[in-house]
Amino acid sequence: MKKTISFSLLLTTLAFSSIGFAQKSAKPNVLFIAIDDLKPDMGCYGNKMVKTPNIDRLAKMGTVFMNNYVQQAVCGPTRASLMTGKRPDYTKVWDLKTKMRDINPNILTIPQYFASQGYSSQGIGKVYDSRCVDKKMDEPSWSVPYYNYFKTEERYYAKETGMPVSGAYQSPETKVLVAKFRKEAEDKGMNEKDADDYVSKNIKPSVECVDVPDNAYNDGANVVRAIEILEKLKSETKPFFFAVGFSKPHLPFVSPKKYWDLYKREDMPVAPFQEKSKNAVDVAYHNAGELRGYSDIPPLTSFTDQKSFGLTLPLDKQKELIHGYYAAIAYTDAQVGKLLKALDSLGLTKNTIIVLWGDHGWHLGDHNLWCKHTNFEQATHAPLIISAPGIKPSKSNSQSEHIDIFPTLCDLATLQIPEQLDGKSLVPVMKNPTTSVKEFSVSQYPRSANGVETDRQGYADSKLMGYSIRNNQYRYTVWMKDNFRSNQPFNPALIVGIELYDYKKDPLETINVAKEKSYDVVSKELYGKMVAYFKSQEGK
Repeated sequence: MKKTISFSLLLTTLAFSSIGFAQKSAKPNVLFIAIDDLKPDMGCYGNKMVKTPNIDRLAKMGTVFMNNYVQQAVCGPTRASLMTGKRPDYTKVWDLKTKMRDINPNILTIPQYFASQGYSSQGIGKVYDSRCVDKKMDEPSWSVPYYNYFKTEERYYAKETGMPVSGAYQSPETKVLVAKFRKEAEDKGMNEKDADDYVSKNIKPSVECVDVPDNAYNDGANVVRAIEILEKLKSETKPFFFAVGFSKPHLPFVSPKKYWDLYKREDMPVAPFQEKSKNAVDVAYHNAGELRGYSDIPPLTSFTDQKSFGLTLPLDKQKELIHGYYAAIAYTDAQVGKLLKALDSLGLTKNTIIVLWGDHGWHLGDHNLWCKHTNFEQATHAPLIISAPGIKPSKSNSQSEHIDIFPTLCDLATLQIPEQLDGKSLVPVMKNPTTSVKEFSVSQYPRSANGVETDRQGYADSKLMGYSIRNNQYRYTVWMKDNFRSNQPFNPALIVGIELYDYKKDPLETINVAKEKSYDVVSKELYGKMVAYFKSQEGK
């Protein structure tokens, strides 16, 4: 029988969470590693170019979910979904400005639930997106106040560099220019926000390669502090749920020179397909607004909007960005390695569940797209690795989703699974990688009313929403108008575009075959599954 706990019983459990945990629990600890903008470009996922020895070591300890997908490919919504086990149409976090608990004040999160079960729940770095939670990084989630968001205390940074400027940069040239433009802003009488915007407009490089220690940057400094926290947690009587979030490889691609030196610029693999798909649905694309916000990006009016598609980045800039992304992955991998080494040295590994996830994928020029913000494979496919005591390492091609992490961790820790979760426990897959707990994964993404993106993503009031189901061979996407959401009654008249991609024949998504006669049977079958999915969500 599935271990579930009702929401009413759960509230009672939460009320008495501080009682009865004076002695050391036999429950396993949880080390919860979140990585921003990390796509499955690692050795354990088949990319032998990217240097990820530490994540690959973790992969050899646990289960690698090869076909794991996100609910919405942008930071705030995907993290809100993952942390609550609920889909975006329930959390109603579709953008980077909606506060999760403004909409659902009583929504339950993973660390909050573990705290109610006698765990010490703590966090450091980027776990939630700060724009979608309160100033304390969702205060109800943590039994110990959240340590910080991006940056830690100055004492954890390299003495020779100090803290980075503008939250990211250590280049002496950039520091001088930042100071110059900030002085100009002050002289103009700008407030703090306007001054920050003024500096960013004038000097905000997309990449930085400087010969500095790891803890010259935020993630390196954070991991020094995180190891201190782990040392303290070892001596506590409660088991711990410790979340550590890394901000790289998110833009800007800044990392110490030694990680850049792991690669040669000329070897960087530019995307082989940099066009719109044949029979494309225009609203599936965007114009890389996030990337265009950096001061060293050529002043193109657009990348991929409907009117002027084809304005691509110069080849040398493409290679520089890919080089920077790979260097940032290697840098983050090294910080993960420090965490794992500390866990080993403290004798905690054998009784700790380790979960590592990237919040979504990232376009590196494919489809002439950069960043995330789509329903395509490169944006929605994200890494998930779970290592748990007593479970043999494996790789599984079964479908999994970010919303499955919550029930899986409950199952592994032998906690009752809250019944209101949308995800399913992946423990059966971990024990038998050939089995499956779901037929397909579901992602979604909003677009503006006219389908032409002038910003990096749609917002909560976006008129269009694309819903995408992904099984092991196909991706089927329907674009719906008039603010349709999956918890509303389905109306086929609201469909404004359909996409179908066959990954066995067309892994680069070069042809939308939704209207091809040879795919009529497949299209009809997947349409039926999409309608059934909407029906299952109605009223939620």
